[in-house]
This record gives sequence, C-alpha cells and structure tokens, in this order.
Amino acid sequence: MRATLKQAYSAWWHAAYLPSPRSFGRCCFALSLALGQLLCALAPAQAQSDYPNKPIRMIVGFPPGGSTDIIGRVVATKLGDRLGQKIIVENRAGAGGTIGADAAAKAPADGYTLSIGTTSTHAVAPGVYSKLGYDPVKSFAPISLVAVTPYLLVINPKVEAQNLKEFVALAKREPGRMNFASAGNGSTTHLAMEMLKGAAGIDLQHIPYKGNAQADLAVIGNEVQALFGSMPALLQNAKSGKVRALAVGTAQRSPALPDVPTVAELGYPGFEATLWLGVFAPAGTPKPIIDRLNKTLVEIAATEDFKSLMERNGADPISNSPEQFSAMLRAELERYGKVVKALGLRLD
Repeated sequence: MRATLKQAYSAWWHAAYLPSPRSFGRCCFALSLALGQLLCALAPAQAQSDYPNKPIRMIVGFPPGGSTDIIGRVVATKLGDRLGQKIIVENRAGAGGTIGADAAAKAPADGYTLSIGTTSTHAVAPGVYSKLGYDPVKSFAPISLVAVTPYLLVINPKVEAQNLKEFVALAKREPGRMNFASAGNGSTTHLAMEMLKGAAGIDLQHIPYKGNAQADLAVIGNEVQALFGSMPALLQNAKSGKVRALAVGTAQRSPALPDVPTVAELGYPGFEATLWLGVFAPAGTPKPIIDRLNKTLVEIAATEDFKSLMERNGADPISNSPEQFSAMLRAELERYGKVVKALGLRLD
C-alpha cells in the first residue's frame, strides 16, 4: 500500500513540475527565440554607441573641382577629424547631381553613407525631371546645412560686354547666337540662367556639362560665352580675370566680391539665385546617429577655421537642426517648383 502511494505521488510530481520531452522542447525553442530577439535588439544599440567604427563614404553628385566637391571635401575632412574616422569622398557625377543623389538614397541606412545634397539635387530636380529614382523628402534624413553660396554670372573676357546691361543688349541684338554653360541639365546653374533669360527677355543656347569645373573651363576657353555658376568654383578665376564677373544672384552683394552688383539692383527686382549645401543620410538611419552627426556639424560650423575656409571660397558657413533643415527643404521644393513651372522647364 505504501509503495502504491509513493508511486502515485511521484507520478503526480513529475506531471506537475517536470515537462514532457515534447513540451520541454517547446520551452527551449521559446527561450532561444526570446534570447535571439533580445540580442537583435541590443545589436543596433551597441553599433550606434560605437559609431563610427569604420570609414564613412560621402557621395558628391558632381565631379572634382566644382563647388559641391570643394565644400564637400572641406566638410568631409573636418567631420572625419572630429569623429575619429576617415570620410572618403566619392564623386558620382551626372544628370545635374541626381545620379549621385539616387545612389545615396539607396545606400544602407547605417550611418556609413552620407551625401552632400544641394539646391539642384533636392529642390530643382524634382520639378524638372518627372522620373527621379528618389524622393527628396522621403528618401533622405536631413542632418544639417553646411554652406550657402551665391551664384555668379560670368562671361568670357572676349565677349563685348563690360556689365550686365551691355550683355543683355548684346544678347537682344543677336538672339540665339551666344551659348551658356551649366553644371548639367536641371542643375541650379541651368535654372539660374533660365531665370535671367526670362527676366531679361533674352535668348541664349544651353550647353550642359558634367559639373561646375567643366562648365568653368568651357567659359574660360570661350567654348561658351556665359555661365551663371556657383561662387566657390568661379571665385579665383573671376579675381584673376580669366572670366569677367557681371553680377551675383543673391539679394545682397557678396563680401568675396564686394564690387560686383546684384542682379536685383541692376533692374531685376526680386531676382535671387543661391546654392545651399547640406549633409544627408538615407531615410531610416537611426536617430542617435543623426543626432551625433548633427551635433558635430554644428560644432564644426561654429569654428573660425571652418568659417575662414568657407569665406575663402565665397561661401557662408551655416548649420541648423534636422527638423529645421527638413522644413527648409519642403519650402525650397515649393518655391523652385513654382519657378520651374513658370518657366515651363522639363527635361524628360
């Protein structure tokens, strides 16, 4: 009797407290799944806290020597120094910077691919190209602006015009004879001249190049007669007399060329054409990484060294928060969208 009671108790205890082999296997599976999920959750956090632990790629959508490349390389050097990792500039030129922007948008959202976005790639291109491979708002995480620079209207010194008034008069006497260069179809250098053509009522033929550097060489060599290019790429050539500066596109004169008047003060009130440049990451990049990069860029923009480098290239250093940058981008899209529509400018 005693043995029977002992066996019954043992059976009850095993049933109550020890799982069957089948249920034990289920328990092990559930435990391993939970541990796996925990490790997956901890891995990104660990990666973010270690960021950056390898070199970073910075995509520039224009060739070496142009304004975006000049500013981009300064930013890459300063940012890399502060982060303690090398930042490698990768030039992906073509189609007004949109080839590089498309590549940047499709990169992994891990903080190891950044890009320099500009007025051309993020504000103008969506209006002039009906089929872009990226959305300037949805495909990117804005980090911070880094610089704003005027557009500078220059001509080859052989052109028989000493100022904007004479240039416009010459273009009206010989409509369609003179050519102008741009950094590519749909770039802001293209749009700036189209805006001037519309305001002044002149006819010039457009010759697109792959970036400001090539466009600059074209006007220096008199392959084309005019260019409304960005200041960093043109400043030294204007100072040396290789090109003749007629006007700047900003609302105020540039400290880099204080004797060069604005287009607005020469009889075209309200005219304004500027280039802004900012750092972007692909959409979905973790917020701690965006915040770290923004904090670092804001610190860089406040240094005297960075200010000096920007001013030397005719640019104004600037920074803002990701939220401010995002709001500005939406406003710029609306503004340039209206300009493009008014000009009837479409490229595909």
